[in-house]
Amino acid sequence: MPRQPGGRRSTRRSVRQAAATPPALETRARTPPRIVRGPGTTVHGQIEDWLAGEIAVGTLRPGGRLPAEHDLASWFGVSRMTLRHALGELARRGLVTRAVGRHGGTFVAEPKLEQDLTTLTGFSEQLRRHGMVAGARVLTAATRQAGPPAAAALRLREGDPVHEIRRIRLADSRPIAVEHSIFPAALFPDMLAGRLDGSLYELLEVRYGQRPHRARESLEPVIAGVREAEALEVAEGDPLMLVERTAYARGGQPLEFARDLFRGDRTRLVVWTSELAGDL
Repeated sequence: MPRQPGGRRSTRRSVRQAAATPPALETRARTPPRIVRGPGTTVHGQIEDWLAGEIAVGTLRPGGRLPAEHDLASWFGVSRMTLRHALGELARRGLVTRAVGRHGGTFVAEPKLEQDLTTLTGFSEQLRRHGMVAGARVLTAATRQAGPPAAAALRLREGDPVHEIRRIRLADSRPIAVEHSIFPAALFPDMLAGRLDGSLYELLEVRYGQRPHRARESLEPVIAGVREAEALEVAEGDPLMLVERTAYARGGQPLEFARDLFRGDRTRLVVWTSELAGDL
């Protein structure tokens, strides 16, 4: 007997189609976005952009699990290879995380911590503004002779004494950055005897009456080596952002030379700009 249009097979198809629709989208998008196939665009790029947009507006919420790959690929009308390419790019951008095993899958990542480089505030203060608990684990702290880069930045002679402090910075007890800061020992005697697991800028202000007023910072994308990967609990080769900074007192005296490495999957660096006076 031929199977009727409303028979069991049709019911299975409708159930699978419903499962393929991301649950968070059922109230506002029962149909997938239109995919354009042609020169100048890629299918996986359109899927990546669409999912990134849903994450940005909060439709797909942090911690939420996306449907299985075969369901999501079917919903978009693409191959699983194309979908995996899109999800891989989202993972590299830190927007989703992927896990294997019985309880694995693709999950919307927690939002990145924004570090505002426009204002010179310490890491601890910025975390407090986000409602997070700042912490630090000291790796090394020693008084050494200034090498060429530090001497040039701090306007010292090579070999002058400097305090060198390397720390892992923590946000809610999770590693987010490796700090490598160097301070002129002549300006800050016995600095290493102070508390080094809190805000170093607060230490400079309270103990020595000095606090950075402005800084020159440069940004450079790098990848994690073995040592950085171990410290930040990421995989070797994962993206990091190197921020090199020279901080100055109000009168122009260099106070700190630093090279900080931020996890690319947990931080976003923000810079505000304004129109320059006059013509360029």
